[in-house]
Amino acid sequence: MTRLDPAFDIELRLLLEGIFLRYQHDFRHYAVASLRRRIVQAMRRFNCRTVSELQGLILNDPAIFAQMLQYFTVQVSEMFRDPQYFLALKTEVFPLLATYPSIKIWVAGCSSGEEVWSLAVLLDEAGLLERCLIYATDINPDALKAAEAGVFPLDRIAGFSTNYQQAGGERSLSDYYTAAYHGALFDRRLRKQMVFADHSLATDSVFSEVHLVSCRNVLIYFDRELQDRAIGLFRDALVHRGFLGLGMKESLRFTSHADAFASIAMAEKIFQRR
Repeated sequence: MTRLDPAFDIELRLLLEGIFLRYQHDFRHYAVASLRRRIVQAMRRFNCRTVSELQGLILNDPAIFAQMLQYFTVQVSEMFRDPQYFLALKTEVFPLLATYPSIKIWVAGCSSGEEVWSLAVLLDEAGLLERCLIYATDINPDALKAAEAGVFPLDRIAGFSTNYQQAGGERSLSDYYTAAYHGALFDRRLRKQMVFADHSLATDSVFSEVHLVSCRNVLIYFDRELQDRAIGLFRDALVHRGFLGLGMKESLRFTSHADAFASIAMAEKIFQRR
């Protein structure tokens, strides 16, 4: 069976329903086009001719489902990705966060942690990190483990360093890591301000009141209904006048919560709760 087969989408819907009933992970409102591509990849990986065959493996073996999470969650990121976003946080948002005695930040869909550690570095340079608590959440336990470890391949560091300088970094990125474990191990001092936890934007509720939500390049994988749910969670989590950062290809325009936010940095997709 190929994804062009009329039965493919029917079996895909049954697979997603089965996963929800068996494991309480809800991918039923993820963007279909992206899911099709990734399910085809998974079928090749597990040598399955049909989605139904893949479903049988997943529903009967939790270990297979754990491996499948990499196909449902996109683990593509880099430190200081879209440097202008981080520069706008530094210039437009951090000065206002500095007026709070304590600061809570939620990085939703943190993947393997590049954004979390990027924020920690810039918050440290702004003198804010010690009064910050950064919640980093994802549905993929393997991604959370990687994020918490804070070890990134050395061959990626040059690109990270370039992004860091363009994001307004004030030092050398090498001041924040040491070469270890065949990678760059980031400063454990930064780790002290982070909390890593499993959280699904599809099924879970708000868990804390925060001053900044950064959820970038996650909503593009959701359908309109799930995008609306996620933005509603962010609205409910934010304090009055709190900030929301989205990915460069994401928007509030078509959600029912658009009127709850004002644009602070339009090009960089940073908004403030009204």
